[in-house]
Amino acid sequence: MARTASIQRTTGETDVRIELDLDGTGQSTLATGVGFFDHMLDLLARHALIDLTVEAKGDLHVDAHHTVEDVGLALGQALLQAIGDKAGIRRYGSAKVPMDEALAEAIIDLSGRPAHVLTVDFVGTTIGDFPVELVREFWKSFANAGKLNLHQHAPYGDNDHHLAEAIWKSTAVALRAAVEHDPRRGSDVPSTKGTLAD
Repeated sequence: MARTASIQRTTGETDVRIELDLDGTGQSTLATGVGFFDHMLDLLARHALIDLTVEAKGDLHVDAHHTVEDVGLALGQALLQAIGDKAGIRRYGSAKVPMDEALAEAIIDLSGRPAHVLTVDFVGTTIGDFPVELVREFWKSFANAGKLNLHQHAPYGDNDHHLAEAIWKSTAVALRAAVEHDPRRGSDVPSTKGTLAD
């Protein structure tokens, strides 16, 4: 059964379209109007081995906040749609990834209950013209809309680009593990409740 999703999210601030295939090969087509963000989404697709299309038109004349936040929401919705009832998946995933001098760790539980924790000390306030605060906004939106627990920790790093990249890559690898089918589980939902709907 195909684990795919198509999401269209339109508000007075943004128009976002997402196509997602959880069993892809890491291909991406990205057009958000925010160059650094496109780079991070490409990393997500490549290291989670998902196929991802993101087209976003937002009020970039204001700033990138609404665009980044709404892509996070739409991507979380797409994940929830694509993964279905979560039967047979591993549910949990974790990964530590270095990026030169920076290190990050991500832990995911596709629990049906949203929670997000990010601990990182960025050196500055922007990466190019991308505000570092939007790293948190994206992942918080993704976790909330995807109804998952996401804990991210970057204990050290001197370069904000490297810190952000390590966060994205570690989360991608953790996500790949969490959505994988567990051959020992069969079609069971990995929960004593028998459901991970909420």
